[in-house]
Amino acid sequence: MTGMATADVDIEAPGDLARYLRETGRIAPDETPACRVLQGGVSNKTVLAERANGEAWVVKQALEKLRVASDWFSSPLRIHREALGMRWLERLAPKGTITPLVFEDETRHILAMQAVPQPHENWKSRLLAGRVDEAHVAAFGALLGTVQRESTARAGELSGVFAERSFFESLRLEPYYARAAEKTPAAAGFLRALQDETRARRETLVHGDYSPKNVLIYREQLVLLDHEVVHWGDGAFDVGFALAHLLSKAHHVAGAREKFLQAAERFWHAYAEALGPAASGEAEARAARHALGCLLARVDGRSPLEYLTEPERAKQRAVVLDLMARPHLCERVPGTIQAFGKGM
Repeated sequence: MTGMATADVDIEAPGDLARYLRETGRIAPDETPACRVLQGGVSNKTVLAERANGEAWVVKQALEKLRVASDWFSSPLRIHREALGMRWLERLAPKGTITPLVFEDETRHILAMQAVPQPHENWKSRLLAGRVDEAHVAAFGALLGTVQRESTARAGELSGVFAERSFFESLRLEPYYARAAEKTPAAAGFLRALQDETRARRETLVHGDYSPKNVLIYREQLVLLDHEVVHWGDGAFDVGFALAHLLSKAHHVAGAREKFLQAAERFWHAYAEALGPAASGEAEARAARHALGCLLARVDGRSPLEYLTEPERAKQRAVVLDLMARPHLCERVPGTIQAFGKGM
């Protein structure tokens, strides 16, 4: 490349992405794709590039300082962890659920993936509108269980490939559990024990951001996105992370409380069925603890759920603290869901 220095690349700036793609030989010298900045992410710049030949790419560039109110930093090198995750998840996950990688630029911390064709819809948006489809919930659970089952079967190979966990520390354990422990001292013992437990686990491939916001619905199939904190670790974290999203919506979306509580249970059962016997016993108890930890973190961590009102946050905090003090109610995932629902 001759015209654009590394530091000058800003894919959100008008004209920069097209120029970068031309100068790096990704597209023809006379080609100018239509570029549109995509909103919603806090950790990356994300642009849709639509080419004249009908191809469409989503191009991502990692941010060092995340777009949140508090100071939250993470190395842009995590974009390469996402590229690695995409390569492997495409082999492990059900067909069509992972977007193929187009290219990775290791110097400028940029990657491109094939865009999910239109029309598609973000699953989080559907859920916040109260549209809870049992088939989507079951597929969400089965997808996670399948990835964990298949990756565990290849532990000898994958445990080394995904051993590095600094991005999980900087983007999950510190901003979620450690930050919430600082802000809510009554939960500090529970959360610090959960952090220690999580760090000690090296069992399966963990997505680390298994959330409805990272799922698109295309032709009624789920497509999973955003893999930058994927690592080899505690699979129960993904379960608790996903459950926290479903349960937080149970008391936010008007008239849909029971639907979301039922969806949380449906997700768990579909996950457990896909994973197999490894989902039972001690692993289930850890998943329940992670659900509580994430429910509190999405109120008192560095990345609170933006749709919760202050009264909803206060109620969620109070219910979770009560359950943390009564661990006998939360040894099983369905029991945790039911206890949370009763408290709300």
